[in-house]
Amino acid sequence: MGLAPAAHGGNRTGRMFTGDNSGNWLYRALYKAGFANQPTSVGRNDGLTLTDCYITAALRCAPPQNKPTAEEIATCGRYLLQEIDLLKNVRVVVGLGRIGFEAALRAYKQAGKIDFTSLPKFAHGAVCKFQDLTFIASFHPSQQNTFTGKLTEPMFDKVFDTAKEFLQGHPNN
Repeated sequence: MGLAPAAHGGNRTGRMFTGDNSGNWLYRALYKAGFANQPTSVGRNDGLTLTDCYITAALRCAPPQNKPTAEEIATCGRYLLQEIDLLKNVRVVVGLGRIGFEAALRAYKQAGKIDFTSLPKFAHGAVCKFQDLTFIASFHPSQQNTFTGKLTEPMFDKVFDTAKEFLQGHPNN
């Protein structure tokens, strides 16, 4: 789960994380971990197939300066709750960026799927388990993070390798 479709990526191409550098990072990592049949996503008709993976966002449009208001999160939250309700076999959720991670946790709590008294702390690679549901935090693959080296390919790949380990029932954590 990310923050929102990018104005010049997902909003333009019709597929989340497609057509921008963040998407290039995401689909390459998904491919390496076996969640995608190809390492790129350029448009809705490019042949991309995801396996054991669903991509969504907390918001339906990019907020100014990537800083959503509580009202924007609440307005879009009903769509996210519908997605959560429709996805019956979710076992691992990867939150891209602090906002995506925290939005995922809050939405799953609101949907009655998990419970916590205080929001788990965001840190890249952090893992939070709630019975049969595992949440993994990752820095967002934005240019701000990837160009500065705050997020490297090995760091990002490790997040999806960890997700795969949890899905296969033998995490190393």
